[in-house]
Amino acid sequence: MSKAIEVRDVEKVYRLYDKNTDRLKESLGLTKKKLHKDFYALKGVSFDVEEGRSVGIIGTNGSGKSTMLKIITGVLTPTSGTVSVRGKVSALLELGAGFNMEYTGIENIYMNGTMMGFTKEEMDGKLDEILKFADIGDFVYQPVKSYSSGMFVRLAFALAINVEPEILIVDEALSVGDIFFQSKCYHHMDKLRKNGTTILMVTHDMSSVLKYCDKAILLNDGEKVSEGRPGEIIDLYKRILAGQYNADEVLKSQQENASGLSNNAEIAGEDKQAEPSDDGKVTGVSENAAEHAAAAVQDNGTELMRSSMNINPNLNEYGDKRAEIYDFGILDKDGRLTNLILKGEEFTIRERIRFNAAVEAPIFTYTFRDKKGNDLSGTNTLFENAEVEAAKKGDTYEVEFKQRMDLQGGEYLLSMSCTGFEQGEHVVYHRLYDLLNLTVISNKNTVGVYDMNSAVKVKKN
Repeated sequence: MSKAIEVRDVEKVYRLYDKNTDRLKESLGLTKKKLHKDFYALKGVSFDVEEGRSVGIIGTNGSGKSTMLKIITGVLTPTSGTVSVRGKVSALLELGAGFNMEYTGIENIYMNGTMMGFTKEEMDGKLDEILKFADIGDFVYQPVKSYSSGMFVRLAFALAINVEPEILIVDEALSVGDIFFQSKCYHHMDKLRKNGTTILMVTHDMSSVLKYCDKAILLNDGEKVSEGRPGEIIDLYKRILAGQYNADEVLKSQQENASGLSNNAEIAGEDKQAEPSDDGKVTGVSENAAEHAAAAVQDNGTELMRSSMNINPNLNEYGDKRAEIYDFGILDKDGRLTNLILKGEEFTIRERIRFNAAVEAPIFTYTFRDKKGNDLSGTNTLFENAEVEAAKKGDTYEVEFKQRMDLQGGEYLLSMSCTGFEQGEHVVYHRLYDLLNLTVISNKNTVGVYDMNSAVKVKKN
């Protein structure tokens, strides 16, 4: 597949000065002393975007996402490295980019069309579709400086997607506007994608990345952490947000998956112990997926539930391990351990947690996701206002979540965790992503992923 965008070893360095006079002294060569600090917004980033694919760039604020898009669109020049773009680009960057605030909406449409290489006659032919999509009425004849942020993004997005782009680049613009307009935008983007338009987007909306992107790229502190399937990259992003990211650990895991070593470890039942990071916190995994799958069936003489469950051999596990989910299971309405649940029946999720250190206010959670990684439903003890006592080192807790299965028939993945808040910061003690598979058996499915259990009455008059 040919490449629409190629990014190779791109760096962007900004010079930061304490005083404006220092900048002047350096630029005029009045001093041999270095008066600035180098800030690396991007550090040797490389990736490809294939033609007709949708790619999402994700990461925390300040990770370099918007800088990368500006370099790709030519708004910024890289300090080093190369960017190659093949195709007609339509870009929707931060609010206000490319618009003259003194011009009316109509004047900005024609001005931007000219900048994209369209003639006035060509823009005449596109004008009705742009105005219809923007739907801002007579405001299109007013200066855009009088627009609300919602009106502004409506016009900007309508222009960007109605000029038949070969490559569409969008940076967070859809976070503005009401839900109905956002739905219309995403629907149109999906149509463009199906028609072969290449889409590169930066967003904090992980649902959009999962739904619309074929690939995700994760940036952190100006560096590319990883790229791959959206669900896997979003899980890695969540680890960064939770302060549980360890670059060496992730690289090792990727190398093992690529070479098949992790499968061999599972067969051998090797035990990988967590390694402490520089700050003394354990960020690795004390039990690998193989140990979960092939663990001894007893703990202190009690048979473990997990020995009866179908466990994912490639689950994603992390946390500082001050608490540890050592056993788990799904029980049907009759209390039997199973990975099969009938739609409409009551079932229970049970977790057993061992505390390796004192924890003031633990929170216990579960989440159901689909095979693409979309969060479908879940809850935790905090949401449910459950009373949870402070835990001491050596304590063990058993937590039950009982509910009715109203997800549609199909295959799902169950995740669970023990977390908390310390000094206002979210802390992950132990998290198990995609731990168990669950098959929901149904003889009646409705639209979507969740059954509203409607009571239907039809009366002929």
